[in-house]
Amino acid sequence: MIAHSNWKHDEVFQGTTEDGKSITIDGDSAHTHGPSPLQIVLMALCSCTSVDVVNILKKKRQNLTALRVTAHATQAETPPRVFTHIKLIYAVHGGHLSRKAVQDAVSLSKNKYCSVSKMLEKSTPIEYDIIYPDGEPEP
Repeated sequence: MIAHSNWKHDEVFQGTTEDGKSITIDGDSAHTHGPSPLQIVLMALCSCTSVDVVNILKKKRQNLTALRVTAHATQAETPPRVFTHIKLIYAVHGGHLSRKAVQDAVSLSKNKYCSVSKMLEKSTPIEYDIIYPDGEPEP
């Protein structure tokens, strides 16, 4: 896997993958041209675990109709402003979803499949909650 970043202007960069996919990255505090590098890390975490959960629930023949994963992260006060804690909120919707199947899918993603989560967990605790259609988090 290869990726590179080209400086465009000010604190704006163009990140590009080896197959030509790109994203604008903005290091300025206003982030007017794109997300910051750390915002991209959080988006990658949410996307990585989402792929896992969707695929696992499909294999379990669950009728998932929507999934939104939100990451709430706290950062160190001083540079380097690394993440000190991340909480993922999984909002799941579907017809007659098994709470056990959803819990198992999220757990498998966190503990086995999501490579972004596994890398981040080496330095940052990650916890999660699951919100079901009735709006109540799973105990």
